[in-house]
Amino acid sequence: MSHVLHDLHSEFPHDEKILHELKLSDAHYRTVSDRYHDLNKEIHRIESEVEAASDERSEELKKQRLLILDEVAAMISKAKAA
Repeated sequence: MSHVLHDLHSEFPHDEKILHELKLSDAHYRTVSDRYHDLNKEIHRIESEVEAASDERSEELKKQRLLILDEVAAMISKAKAA
């Protein structure tokens, strides 16, 4: 269990420039990014035992976070192809 809070720049360290450009130009990316950060903070609070949650809730949040990471990866790939 990792108690380290990772932002999108940590998840995609080689794509910081693209993430910055997406943040400035893509409203959908900003929404997805905000959702990722909210989920990530909630997971971090659960793993740090600041907030209680069932195993099922914790796993559901992690699955949602992975789906968002997949979506961000697709956005990065699309931006690279453009």
